[in-house]
Amino acid sequence: FRDERELVVQPLDPLLGKVQDIAAGALLEDGTPVLMIDVEDMVRSVQKLVTSGELDRAGAGEPVRRLARKRILVVDDSLTVRELERKILDQAGYAVEVAVDGMDGWNVLRTGRFDLVVTDVDMPRLDGIGLIELIRKDPRLKSLPVMIVSYKDRDEDRRRGLEAGADYYLAKGSFQDESLLQAVVDMIGAPGEALPA
Repeated sequence: FRDERELVVQPLDPLLGKVQDIAAGALLEDGTPVLMIDVEDMVRSVQKLVTSGELDRAGAGEPVRRLARKRILVVDDSLTVRELERKILDQAGYAVEVAVDGMDGWNVLRTGRFDLVVTDVDMPRLDGIGLIELIRKDPRLKSLPVMIVSYKDRDEDRRRGLEAGADYYLAKGSFQDESLLQAVVDMIGAPGEALPA
C-alpha cells in the first residue's frame, strides 16, 4: 500500500457497461482519477484464468504439461440459445465464455484473449453488427475471427453481416449441433492440444 485516503466513491458511467474487476471510481485531490477494485469479481477472474490454464500455478519441480484449449466467446441475449451454443462447444473441448449482449461482449473481449467470437445480431445496448464493427476497428482484435449465428436468414441480412466484417454466417433456422461445430473447426481448427507449460 502507498497510503490511505478518504475519497468520495462514484459509480462508473452506465455507458461503460460492467468493467471487469472494477466496482467504482473516485477523484484524488489533484483531479487524478482512480478505480476501485471489485475484490469478488477479481477473485472470480483469477479463478477463470487458473481453470482455463492461462495462469500457471506457481511451483517448483518438473515442468507441467497443460491443455491449451482454444477460447470462444458466445454473445447472445437469449439465455436458451447462449447456453445451447456454450454446451455444444464446451462438450467438443473448447473453452467457452458467454456475454449477454454486444456491450457485455465488447467488455469481455477487451480484457481477455479469444480465438473466435460467435454472436447474434439482434441484441439490446449494442447489436452484433455494432460489435463486429468495434472488433474490426480495434488494432488488437481486428483479425479475430467472428461468426454470426442469427434467425435472420435473408440474403440482405447475410450480406450486411459479412460486409460488417463477419467471417461466417450461420442461420439459426437451419442450426444443428454438427453445423455449428463444423463451422468452428473450419474457422479455428480443433479445440486444443497438449503444450509444455
